[in-house]
Amino acid sequence: MSEPFRRGTFRLPAGRRIAYVEWGELGAETLVCVHGLTRCARDFDFFAPEMARHGYRVICPDVPGRGDSDWLKEPMDYAIPAYAKDMLMLMADQKLESVRWLGTSLGGLIGMAIAAMPESPIQSLALNDVGPVLTLAAIKRIAEYVGKWPPLPTIEAAEQFVRATSATFGPHTDAEWRFLTEHVVRRNADGSFRMHYDPAIAIPFNAELPERDLELWKLYDTIHCPTLVLRGEHSDLLTRETVAQMAVRGPRAHAIEIRGVGHAPTLIHADQIAVVRDFLLAGR
Repeated sequence: MSEPFRRGTFRLPAGRRIAYVEWGELGAETLVCVHGLTRCARDFDFFAPEMARHGYRVICPDVPGRGDSDWLKEPMDYAIPAYAKDMLMLMADQKLESVRWLGTSLGGLIGMAIAAMPESPIQSLALNDVGPVLTLAAIKRIAEYVGKWPPLPTIEAAEQFVRATSATFGPHTDAEWRFLTEHVVRRNADGSFRMHYDPAIAIPFNAELPERDLELWKLYDTIHCPTLVLRGEHSDLLTRETVAQMAVRGPRAHAIEIRGVGHAPTLIHADQIAVVRDFLLAGR
């Protein structure tokens, strides 16, 4: 059976590859969906087909160092400016003069960086549990596991690790947890598993640990396109106070809180999908 999506690869001038998957018709209005820190393009397997049914072409890249994209030679290049540059080059390669953008966590920060640029190609921006203030508590929590994983002798062991480090995703069925695991691990030659990202992404993350909450209001206040912000009810990264400020500053984001989850909504469930879908369709 053929895959319900197309696989693509963009080669940067230096030869490094950016991998992506896409749904929908070529030439249609384009939505770019970008995943979180240790995740991958396949996180949007539930959301992307819904948007394709509504006439969008949906491109979901693997951020460098994750999934099927190449790893970077210099670990300190794992940073927002470099990611934003790569995404802009991908859009240029695809001849995309304007796009809609959905970003989860890291993907949202990349989207904010691009949306804040003069003459940005982003026409509307959906931020999934991320904003211009990143709490120190969440940064420390993430630092405890990024780039580190125990021996994973079986897919069941890998799933238990993903469940433990991603418990803030909220309740999911056994089948959903297996989905959330299968696409972020790869099998080793001996049959065991490893996380499918470069552990060196932890080097700049840990090297730049702040002493207090990290504030990016200067960036956010420069954004002018219609903006949606989703917040998980129990999120430790994005506070209600930050969301309240986002609603009255910069692009004056429309805010929705997703009950029963933390950081970050997975956009697997129909109610979460509907919120982002309706925002993007309303902006056409």
